[in-house]
Amino acid sequence: MIYEEVTSGSRTRRTLTGATRVLLALKIDGPLVVGLALISAFGLIVLYSASGQSLPTVWRTVARLVLGVAAMLLLAQVNPNFLRRLTPWLYVIGCVLLLIVDAIGHIGMGAQRWLDLGLFRFQPSELMKLAVPMMCAWYLHERPLPPGIPALLLLALMIIVPAAMVAAQPDLGTAALIAIAGVLVVVLAGLPLRIMAALAVLAALGAWFGWNFMHDYQRKRVLTFLNPQTDPLGAGYHIIQSQIAIGSGGVFGKGWMNGSQAQLEFLPERSTDFIFAVIGEEFGLLGLLLLLALYGFVVGRALYLATQTQDTFARLLAGSLALTFFVYVFINAGMVTGLLPVVGVPLPLVSYGGSSVVTLLAGFGILMALYSRRKLIGS
Repeated sequence: MIYEEVTSGSRTRRTLTGATRVLLALKIDGPLVVGLALISAFGLIVLYSASGQSLPTVWRTVARLVLGVAAMLLLAQVNPNFLRRLTPWLYVIGCVLLLIVDAIGHIGMGAQRWLDLGLFRFQPSELMKLAVPMMCAWYLHERPLPPGIPALLLLALMIIVPAAMVAAQPDLGTAALIAIAGVLVVVLAGLPLRIMAALAVLAALGAWFGWNFMHDYQRKRVLTFLNPQTDPLGAGYHIIQSQIAIGSGGVFGKGWMNGSQAQLEFLPERSTDFIFAVIGEEFGLLGLLLLLALYGFVVGRALYLATQTQDTFARLLAGSLALTFFVYVFINAGMVTGLLPVVGVPLPLVSYGGSSVVTLLAGFGILMALYSRRKLIGS
């Protein structure tokens, strides 16, 4: 309820409710926050089961959610004009940090992706998930749309350079998300269909060329995606076990903490990349549909906020942030069900993780800042 009726004598007037006044003061969008909160709460319930009833894992996730909420609230207060001025510096700093990671970054699980800051480790690639679409929107802000060929070439360079540095770590999943976030800005800028078709052809040629530079395990992921049964106990094991878990859940599921694939540890990475399969096994088709409905609500609300912004930078950036969240969900669900190759993309606000949670909520903070000050932009 946004308004409440106050009667004074013979006159009745409508005033904002206390909750609405608080939301307006904090520059946050109530429906969007409720959607994010419901997804996070559902994620904690699933994570407790998927982690083998590990309370420390749940509490670490809660701490990261608190940090992400703090980042969201802080960024929601920032003036969009300041964000626009900050964007080039943020992009350059992110690229420099990626170079530092390549030189002295912490190595874990065969990848060099982190900077060890003593108290915690930080992935600069997470920063680029925000910096790249911000940079593309910044560049297009005062230029005619749709962009011409010279502008497209420069935008391609802005996207490819950080994405290539992340792919070299190696982290193909994050590199793909960074590239997609930037490409979405360009598409929202009114890219003609003929150019999109030409770029799709170039991307296919680039994938064919890049095949020779992929690691063996990355090539195996692609081949396994085409036919998991060729290596059922090796590269195809993840997908096969995931499909078994989802299929065995049926419509209503086996019940919370009663999934055999997850609880008996047949399902690998069950608390991170493959937690979607745990939901399917324990909560069934209805549980998956409920979660997807919550994701759909958040994406729809975010897109609505994006349409209400009033300048090019805000519209392009807000639209990209909203659609990138959808892409996260689409890639993870497709990966777990065998419709897409396994690329290591977590399920937003549900999978166990650190930097990605903070980045996602920070992105929504930026989106709310762009929306809440829509009447001030350009003044």
